[in-house]
Amino acid sequence: MTATPLRALPVDQLRQRSSTKWRTYPEDVLPLFVAETDFPLADPITARLRTAVELGDTGYTPPDPGIKAAFAAYAGRRWGWSVDPKRVRSTCDVMMGVVEILRAALRPGDRVIVTPPVYPPFYDCVEEAGAVIERVPLLGGVESGWELDLAGIEAALRGGARAVLLCNPHNPTGTVHTQDSLARLAELAAEHGAIVVSDEIHGPLVQPGVDYTPFLTASPAAAEVGYAVTSASKAYNLAGLKCAVMVTAGDGPAAIVRGLPDEVEWRTGLFGAMAGVAAWDEASDGWLESLLAALDENRRLLADLLAEAIPAARYRMPEAGYLAWVDLRGLGWGDDPAGRVLKEARVAVNRGPTFGTEGAGHIRINLGCAPEVLREAVTRIAALTAA
Repeated sequence: MTATPLRALPVDQLRQRSSTKWRTYPEDVLPLFVAETDFPLADPITARLRTAVELGDTGYTPPDPGIKAAFAAYAGRRWGWSVDPKRVRSTCDVMMGVVEILRAALRPGDRVIVTPPVYPPFYDCVEEAGAVIERVPLLGGVESGWELDLAGIEAALRGGARAVLLCNPHNPTGTVHTQDSLARLAELAAEHGAIVVSDEIHGPLVQPGVDYTPFLTASPAAAEVGYAVTSASKAYNLAGLKCAVMVTAGDGPAAIVRGLPDEVEWRTGLFGAMAGVAAWDEASDGWLESLLAALDENRRLLADLLAEAIPAARYRMPEAGYLAWVDLRGLGWGDDPAGRVLKEARVAVNRGPTFGTEGAGHIRINLGCAPEVLREAVTRIAALTAA
């Protein structure tokens, strides 16, 4: 049975929120930029946090808040991934986990491969870890879809790069990398003595019918060279609560994560751990299915709206997530059209060039909203094409 799509909260209610999405711009701007969603929380999360507040349960995070076992159970249920809870550690958020792993596994000045267009903080976290960016852009585009440039990655590894920072599923394109591609990536890393750190925060948001492979399950080699870092925060809208997990399978990566300073784990937010346990509990699975149904409607709606109102725009529906990568180069609005969209249409979207030079002329649109909000946003942007 197809799940009933989750309904977004009314905009007037959303404007009472104090988060980045609703406090960055004036009220005449539709905020479709930062990756926050407009839906109510899953009931088990609300209930767990409400109980904590009523108890005044706002102290330090305990050594075992249940997040490791909760993730292991979730991974097994959703993806058939057998995770050893003893090889899971928590921290504040995914990018912090990435930084700490890179810092521990690499030497200062080592090169880390990224695959643009890609989530902008990837560039910052590599530098924070004392490493150097090596760019190997994705192959393909809107018509064919995107994929890892394995030949380019192999050349970079042969040239001395020591790590690959993978986005799986990929942000901003919404690409779900195939098992074959991931297995080959792992093989290349093993051949050249490199590691793969996989940001898998969008994993719960893969659409039904799309095969998703957590990197560590792609092959025996992937288990030996890989680190996965993920969180309930993206799918369940918990970014402000601060909890992510670092997961390993092979002995080498497990030793690296086990050796991280205790302070890395101390940074886990207590409310984040509570909410993560509730999100990953089976009781929240129905909510997730309804969210995916709503996102499926919106990704298809955007395709229809663009085809009708802005035919020069190019867009491929994401296989995962709620972030749409839209090519506006056909409109002749320059390398960074988000500025004009904000100023003249009063719609806030993410700037394409921040994802890499491959993002010139692109915008990223957040689909995690009510259909009527998405419709209004496209209507406003389309009006600029008639000006």
